[in-house]
Amino acid sequence: MAQIKHIAIATNDAEKTAKFYAEVFGLREVAKLDSDNAKGYMLSDGNVNMAILDFQNDAVAGERGRDWEGIHHIGFEVESLEDIEARLAAANSQPMDEVNNALHVGMGGPRTQNVETKYEGPNGEMIDVSQTGWVGTRGLD
Repeated sequence: MAQIKHIAIATNDAEKTAKFYAEVFGLREVAKLDSDNAKGYMLSDGNVNMAILDFQNDAVAGERGRDWEGIHHIGFEVESLEDIEARLAAANSQPMDEVNNALHVGMGGPRTQNVETKYEGPNGEMIDVSQTGWVGTRGLD
């Protein structure tokens, strides 16, 4: 069974947003991001990874653009990428090729990153699927 392991929040102030979730809910910082694609933080409760992302370009942010704020995508850790990709195709869910290309994911070869392929959900939401999981989802210690 797939498990929810990742939620991403888009924001224009990653530090303020991360501080809110850390102070209010006790989430722990497990990684800091600083790339051409996004700046921000990875927080965790030891089971679910929450990415706080200040997108740096529209290609990676997707159709909402880099200035949009709110829950951006949800990630499912799965037992088999091949199985879930077949199930997504059967449900008419398409890979989000523009975003996958911008992130250089979903291209085949070794899959070792937090996100392995992005798909579109039934309401246009972005869905990450990963067989390797996210930092901070196997405990904190």
